[in-house]
Amino acid sequence: MIANVTADDVAEAAGVSRWTVNRAFRKDASISRKSLEKVMAAAERLGYVPDLRAVSLASDRSNLVALLIDDFANPHKLVMMECLTRALRRGGWDTLLVNTLDRDDASHALLNASQRRVDAVILIGLQFDDEVLEAAAHARKFRELIIFARTSERPNTISIAVDDVRAMNDMAEYIYAKGYRRPLFVAGPQNYSAHLLRKETFFSYWHSNTGREPGLVTVSTYDPALARRVVAETLQNCAREDLPDVLVCENDALAMGAADAVRYSLGLAVPGDIAITGFDDVPQADNPNYRITTYRQPLSEMVDYLVEVLAHPDRQDRDRLFLGSLVVRESA
Repeated sequence: MIANVTADDVAEAAGVSRWTVNRAFRKDASISRKSLEKVMAAAERLGYVPDLRAVSLASDRSNLVALLIDDFANPHKLVMMECLTRALRRGGWDTLLVNTLDRDDASHALLNASQRRVDAVILIGLQFDDEVLEAAAHARKFRELIIFARTSERPNTISIAVDDVRAMNDMAEYIYAKGYRRPLFVAGPQNYSAHLLRKETFFSYWHSNTGREPGLVTVSTYDPALARRVVAETLQNCAREDLPDVLVCENDALAMGAADAVRYSLGLAVPGDIAITGFDDVPQADNPNYRITTYRQPLSEMVDYLVEVLAHPDRQDRDRLFLGSLVVRESA
């Protein structure tokens, strides 16, 4: 093995030009299979590793994507992160993972990502309001700003999400058909730059079909433990006849907390006394302790489309909504 092996050393060993060696280590570069095999064999024999920073400067691409994520109490974030990083790696992108701690940190993280020559920034979280996205747009040293699993009407962003309106209408129709008439909607934080439309859709459906407004309680984060406390405090002083007959939860994290509140804080049965629905279909929703009726997001399709957008940055109309499916279990 040669110390400080260079591309010139690999070119000489492989019997090709230095230009061919450089192309061999670039994603989607035009190079014959025979030349590629000769370069890779020589590189492995010599222990050559290309300088990715130099490749990035030469091609104006880094093949690095920043993934900004928060709210790790929500198990769906871990599912999305695993799915995203696997698909990105398979598509030739490495991932810079940033845990954004709060709103101020989210703004700093976006600006920091713009200084690291990332090709795109993917936002999965709650902390991205108008001011944060505006700061990102001004920095704009990365090609794409993608908001994943939420819809956004902000300019210069790409939104890839489930169709919350279609999904929640399906859920509302199911709840109504099952005969529930006293719903309490358990909502999470409402971010108007990257918004979930589930609460508004359910309220609209219920008012149109019954003439009444559902009850509402809001939980400040998608944390099952916090949801348990909030739901328990909301219902603990209700007379039996005033209790809701179903808790319609904005996602599965809230639904699991609500189920724990009904069973262990209030001493009631699910679904015998109060039914529960969720959204996302995280693995824990199918746990025998919960068996939550929920809505499954088509994550694999959403992630595959995100990778396609990265691979073809010049395509038009890149925002896309996806349809999932209702998953019926014993909780409702």
